[in-house]
Amino acid sequence: MKSIEFLKIVHLRGPNMWTYRPVLEAWVDIGELEACPSNTLPGFNGRLTAWLPTLHAHRCSYGEPGGFLQRLEEGTWPAHILEHVTLELQNLAGLPGGFGRARSMTQPGHYKVIVRAWHEEVTRTALYAARDLVMAAIEDRPFDVAGTVKQLHEMADRLMLGPSTACIVEAAGDKSRRIPHIRLNDGNLVQLGYGSRSRRIWTAETDRTSAIAETIASDKDLTKSLLAPCGVPVPEGRMVDSPSDAWEAAQEIGLPVVVKPDDANHGRGVSLDLMTQAEVEAAFPIADAQGGGVMVERFVRGEEHRLLVVNNQLVAAARGERIFVTGDGKATIRELIDSQLNTDPRRGEAEEFPLETIVLENEPLIQQLLRRQKMDADSVPMAGQQVLIQQNGNCAIDVTDLVHPDNARTACLAARIVGLDIAGIDLVAEDISRPLAEQGGAIVEVNAGPGLLMHLKPAQGQPRPVGAAIADHLFPNGENGRIPVIGITGSRDTTAVAQIVARLLQLDGRRTGLASAAGLFLGHRKVQNGDCTEREPGERLLINRTLDAVVIENPAVVMASEGLAYDRCQVGVITAIDNAALLPEHGIDTAELLFKVFRTQIDVVLPGGVAVLNADDPTVASMAELCDGEVILFSADAALPVIVEHRSKGGRALVTRDGRIMLAAGAHEAPLIELAAIPLLNESAEHLAGILGAIGAGWALGLSPEILRAGIETYHFPGADNDVAAD
Repeated sequence: MKSIEFLKIVHLRGPNMWTYRPVLEAWVDIGELEACPSNTLPGFNGRLTAWLPTLHAHRCSYGEPGGFLQRLEEGTWPAHILEHVTLELQNLAGLPGGFGRARSMTQPGHYKVIVRAWHEEVTRTALYAARDLVMAAIEDRPFDVAGTVKQLHEMADRLMLGPSTACIVEAAGDKSRRIPHIRLNDGNLVQLGYGSRSRRIWTAETDRTSAIAETIASDKDLTKSLLAPCGVPVPEGRMVDSPSDAWEAAQEIGLPVVVKPDDANHGRGVSLDLMTQAEVEAAFPIADAQGGGVMVERFVRGEEHRLLVVNNQLVAAARGERIFVTGDGKATIRELIDSQLNTDPRRGEAEEFPLETIVLENEPLIQQLLRRQKMDADSVPMAGQQVLIQQNGNCAIDVTDLVHPDNARTACLAARIVGLDIAGIDLVAEDISRPLAEQGGAIVEVNAGPGLLMHLKPAQGQPRPVGAAIADHLFPNGENGRIPVIGITGSRDTTAVAQIVARLLQLDGRRTGLASAAGLFLGHRKVQNGDCTEREPGERLLINRTLDAVVIENPAVVMASEGLAYDRCQVGVITAIDNAALLPEHGIDTAELLFKVFRTQIDVVLPGGVAVLNADDPTVASMAELCDGEVILFSADAALPVIVEHRSKGGRALVTRDGRIMLAAGAHEAPLIELAAIPLLNESAEHLAGILGAIGAGWALGLSPEILRAGIETYHFPGADNDVAAD
């Protein structure tokens, strides 16, 4: 029987032997299909490409569009096809990401299929759907591609970061900044950076967004009372507690008026341009339904605008548009809304859409607006007759370049008065390119946590780099949010090296976290016993905002089964590689695959970082060419050819000579410490390689010779106490 079976699916959440990004590694058994490449399956290629014509964009090994289709025609195996179909289903669901691999395993018919995983649950679902699609194409059965893509899209919308948060994360992580991120919950709470240099965002709110300012912004009456004395134009108005009180306030202010919730957001519950007692009193329950009290204020004539202020700078502005339907003499208003408005690609239920789908039953404001035009949902407008459906809440036209400098300054002043570092300033003006004072314009709301989608996907005009503006606000002057992260791996001595490096950093006055086989440590305090080399303890250190440096021991088995806890590191140390210590339970059953696992540690060293490699191990030494940063080699033999060659090119090395450890840089050497003065070597000479590796890491971090010497002279393996290294 022809089938594709999943044997195991592994989520590699961090950098791994395949790529820097999270992936799913699916172990697949294609059984009898091993004898059935695509060019032997009657009609298969045609059915597959008819369902997924966008597979033409896949370059595959040919490196050009149509490359994968060429592989299909030549004959390729179902595991490889599964890889491409999974990626394409994700792409159609709005998750672009072309990384994928299909690699045969030792047992015939068994493969590893590796695909980019934007979210584990979404990609896992895409994998199973891709398997079903491929089998349906093989067996000439129908398959609901559109329904599958819709399901994946809805899952992604529910489970992934929202568009506002995602744009900030993406901007922070681009190549010019390389700021890492960690998602802290299932929602939009994200940490940018590591340890003491990290910042946190929640949609368009940051850890600099004052709780007091947010509370002020949610109270529209209080906001106006603070803005007006500072010269910010605001409409007159007051809070009301009943329909009759609303009408009384309207008479005091003068018609026309606006009735709105005191904590209005996105235009919900806001009734505009009200002229009669009936209109004002009918608007009260609509506003009151939003909660938080009701306000009546002077109606300001003009167009609605949203100005985005970040760190006292105007970074984007959008203008609203009134929404109409045009009658044809046949269709009802309800039908016209569906045919003329809800077909707008900007509208949808998901968070990625800047405008919402209009459902009349859920829109009391529209119903009220129709009544004011003497219509209802079932009215049939005459051919050519325009019917107003929405007056506000549709800011989708970019006008950033049109904003008058005085208006920009006024918006920034409003944000400062309220106390918001990021604010959405709602103002009404007939012409945003003229000062508000000239036209009787006013600021009507100041919003905390403003939506960014209108600036990212405007209906007209160019998108604005609002995510980059927020990233620059949080990390000014080229800061990247990184603390020194030191990753240590190898087949031996890794726990000792990790403990010694942590000791050296503590002596240098840095608050240091350590995740190792000896436990989890914050400074000298052990906070968790037992082996803490899995990914989760390391990530706990990275989100600890008290830490200035983090040392993480990375066994090969963890890198093969989970991936690294960090995206990049300042220093990567490899102590040795035992080619016989394979991991067949993880599919690592050859020395070549083991090498790929260990090289992950060197692949993630930052361009400004350092790899510290054991030159006495030829396999480890060969990884020097893989490092994006500097390389420090260490060896007990100063005359080792690879050391000599490295130093001839100006490289740094740690060697022993005449009973001393020497710090060598090019042709220059300086003694660091007598071997006889190192307590660990009195216990066993086997510790020398680990000591050299640890000193190399400290040297790479810029620690002084005095700190390096003191740390090695006073270090001993932890005993029964809780210290990383007792004095």
